[in-house]
Amino acid sequence: MKKILLIQTGGTIAMSAKGAGVELDPEAWASVLYKEIPELNEIAEISTLPLFFEDSSDLNASHWIELATCIEQNYTAYDGFVILHGTDTMAYSASALSFALKNLEKPVIFTGSQLPMSSIRSDARRNLVNAIEIATHPVHEVGICFNDALYRGNRSTKMSIGDFKAFGSPNFPSLAEFGIRINMKEQHHYGKGGFHNQAQFTNDVFVITAYPNLNPRFLDCLDLGMLRAVIIRAYGSGNFPIKGTFSLLPFLEKCQQAGVSVAIVSQAAFDSADLSQYPAGRAALEHGAISGGDMTLEAALTKMMFLLAHNESKSDIEELFQQSLAGELTG
Repeated sequence: MKKILLIQTGGTIAMSAKGAGVELDPEAWASVLYKEIPELNEIAEISTLPLFFEDSSDLNASHWIELATCIEQNYTAYDGFVILHGTDTMAYSASALSFALKNLEKPVIFTGSQLPMSSIRSDARRNLVNAIEIATHPVHEVGICFNDALYRGNRSTKMSIGDFKAFGSPNFPSLAEFGIRINMKEQHHYGKGGFHNQAQFTNDVFVITAYPNLNPRFLDCLDLGMLRAVIIRAYGSGNFPIKGTFSLLPFLEKCQQAGVSVAIVSQAAFDSADLSQYPAGRAALEHGAISGGDMTLEAALTKMMFLLAHNESKSDIEELFQQSLAGELTG
């Protein structure tokens, strides 16, 4: 029987209803897990590890490093890992670990729920059973298991607050689907050599969302001396204002002069940013910007944070950002 380490980090799946809302409740979660889902031990030999207990909106790179270190320390003792995590930043954590955990040969599966496990209508039971079961299969990457599907972690994004289908993978098919049987899709390996943990991230990056009437003067408040990269969430295939007082081109020029990398991703969930298609994108290219292709914001941000921590050269960072390191980018 496969050995699975179940890592608890908090989130809705570990909450209980109290008053008008829900609150984290470690003792209630443990009680429900063992009393209500005893059949989990029929799937695998499960060990639990309460690593930390936080709402996922409070998680940051220090928690990603703690998670990666936990997996590294337990890598040889287990056949797979399931991480219970809040849905709000699950795609960020999964993306970050996809870059940090090099040459994975074992599944690292994130899951959670839209309702607490203690709720009678909770999706927690189904998600947890599916995640444990898929962690016994030959998945060699970081995934998100939710609502009868397994998605590549760095291709996932939260799509819904009130639907059990909380996550989607807009630009990449699911890795597996759950029905009467598990329908496994083609599996991939990323990297060669032995597993190793490279979890290191920097926060020298800032995200800007383009919107009509964005006053470029607001961006003058940014201290470019403290930044090494900016990610712009542009319209469509990479468009943003380039005319009149609302043009963002002067800001791009300042970034170029300051040696700050500018990467452009799309606000649209589906398809890819193509900076060669329209005048705004071509102007961005002329000002030294690079395209994030069809990466999600979660993947683009965590990838940039990872690359900045591991590379000093601006040109190396920009070259690597435009390459697929863990299946996060098409092409």
